[in-house]
Amino acid sequence: QEQLVESGGGSVQAGGSLRLSCAAAAHTYSRNYMGWFRQVLGKEREAVAAVDTQSGRSYYSNAVRGRFTISQDNPKSTVYLQMDSLKPEDTAMYYCAAVLTSGSPLGPNYDYWGQGTQVTVSS
Repeated sequence: QEQLVESGGGSVQAGGSLRLSCAAAAHTYSRNYMGWFRQVLGKEREAVAAVDTQSGRSYYSNAVRGRFTISQDNPKSTVYLQMDSLKPEDTAMYYCAAVLTSGSPLGPNYDYWGQGTQVTVSS
């Protein structure tokens, strides 16, 4: 029923790992791009990673490059965000996005957004 269903958030100590999952309707998943964004209360939304669902090409923000990995499972219409070497500054609500309408894959112009899953990293 829902366009995007997210899971995998939780609490972890600094240096630990989490894997977020975003399951999409097949048609939605196959459109073009899917992405991950994060936001802290009182601050602007920040792009994390995105993937071209057709080619598999990935994009990362400078803040997470080398630590996070976006991947996909096409038969399951699911995109993942593997988060390693987590830092306290990674603490945020993480949102899955689908169907890029214009601009950069790390830009804000997606048609669909998930409900968000909280990631908390303690020191």
